[in-house]
Amino acid sequence: MLQPEVADKLAITEQIYRYCRSVDRLDVALGHSVFHPDSYADFGLYRGPGRGWIDFICEEHRKFLHHSHQVTNIVIDVDGDRAGSEAYVTATLRARDTERLMQRQFWARYVDAWSRRDGHWAIDRRECVIDFDQLSEVTPIAEHARSRRDGSDPSYAVLGAAT
Repeated sequence: MLQPEVADKLAITEQIYRYCRSVDRLDVALGHSVFHPDSYADFGLYRGPGRGWIDFICEEHRKFLHHSHQVTNIVIDVDGDRAGSEAYVTATLRARDTERLMQRQFWARYVDAWSRRDGHWAIDRRECVIDFDQLSEVTPIAEHARSRRDGSDPSYAVLGAAT
């Protein structure tokens, strides 16, 4: 059996991963589950309710052909029903600019304040700190038609809509 603090850290880590899954699959309901209803998010270009950020960013991501978020270096401090975390994120987004295929990359950190309410860990406050970014023209190696940004993505067949 896991020690309570280890279980809490694992639950928070899963929520961080679910956030990335939600924005990459444009899964608004999943994204909402990562933020408490009264949460706050500061992404620089957006400051407001956490769940409002999910609505905003999923709509913005529809302008891109593809996007992928990876999270590493997750550090979590737990204190009862409260926690703080820092997670490094690399976000890569592709869009067509007339004839060119452009790729945007961001290296950033999610700095989060968490609370557990009714047994559910979710974000109270998120600050996204962008450390650096890059814009470049890319040449794709191949078309990858299996990747989907909705419930038809192959991952839903094994993970289901609730994850």
